[in-house]
Amino acid sequence: MGLILNIETATTNCSVSLSQDGEILVLKEDYNSGYSHAETLHVFIDKVFDMAGADPKSIDAVAVSKGPGSYTGLRIGVSSAKGLCYALNKPLLAIDTLKSLALQVDTGDGFIVPMLDARRMEVYSAIFDSELNIHRSIEAQILDENSFKEILNQSKVYFIGNGVKKTKQLIQHTNAVFIEGKLPSAKEMALLSELKYKKSDTEDVAYFEPYYLKDFVALKKKA
Repeated sequence: MGLILNIETATTNCSVSLSQDGEILVLKEDYNSGYSHAETLHVFIDKVFDMAGADPKSIDAVAVSKGPGSYTGLRIGVSSAKGLCYALNKPLLAIDTLKSLALQVDTGDGFIVPMLDARRMEVYSAIFDSELNIHRSIEAQILDENSFKEILNQSKVYFIGNGVKKTKQLIQHTNAVFIEGKLPSAKEMALLSELKYKKSDTEDVAYFEPYYLKDFVALKKKA
């Protein structure tokens, strides 16, 4: 049982929560269409402690969304989490971003496909069954009309994340269920971080790096 600070910055949602024994005490997030992590993350961290009436020194661990996702967003989240771990002498927990996103789907059947936009027609995706067991590990995948055909022919498939918008343009299968407007959140991290804390499944703070999945490519700004 632990008091855990959860940090989620893998997408445009800058999200922070404080959880106790896997239950959310306070959640603060900026669920918008632009990246504001550099300006808001530490403000949100201070606010969740204030709102909970908790001393940062009282936490048992810091959990951070490890990726895949935005290169810059992940760097900011992980750097902040590591800094807190050093300053407070607390363990670091790394949470699978796509599994956390999949937790937002409430279903008793079929498959869950959390997917994050990776530019053009590519997404970062994984496949889970309805009990959140991994069916296919994380991939950087280029979409076409035959993507996920094998599982779509078996049962309902619930697609969630900011990769859904372009996926629904290609896949017309009757078993496809598209859940739009959802991003990874520190809310769902609470259950996963508590499980990791109980198992002492921690990271080496000095050497831990985000799971980018692909190398960073800088894009030129449009004139």
